[in-house]
Amino acid sequence: MELRYLGFDQKLNTRTYRFKGLAGADPALYFLVNADLRLFLLHRIGIQEGPTLCAKKLASDLENPVARDHELTNEDLRAYVDARALADAQKASRRMSARQH
Repeated sequence: MELRYLGFDQKLNTRTYRFKGLAGADPALYFLVNADLRLFLLHRIGIQEGPTLCAKKLASDLENPVARDHELTNEDLRAYVDARALADAQKASRRMSARQH
């Protein structure tokens, strides 16, 4: 399924990201993913990364379809930060190895 970001609505600290799902000739499906903006601050993640993170979360949720609300959780953001830190460390390690040769 191809996901297209449609925008967001915000109430207080909760931002609801809207997506349209397209799968061949099937009718479009519409999805909402909620995110608590305080978690972005807590994990020092830029708000501009919200649509991408929500699209990844939604795609993951749709692989294992269960009737539930879609929400970007603290665990999702922590996993993203951990993966980003690991990628940065690996990049730094490769640069150090290249300098030593």
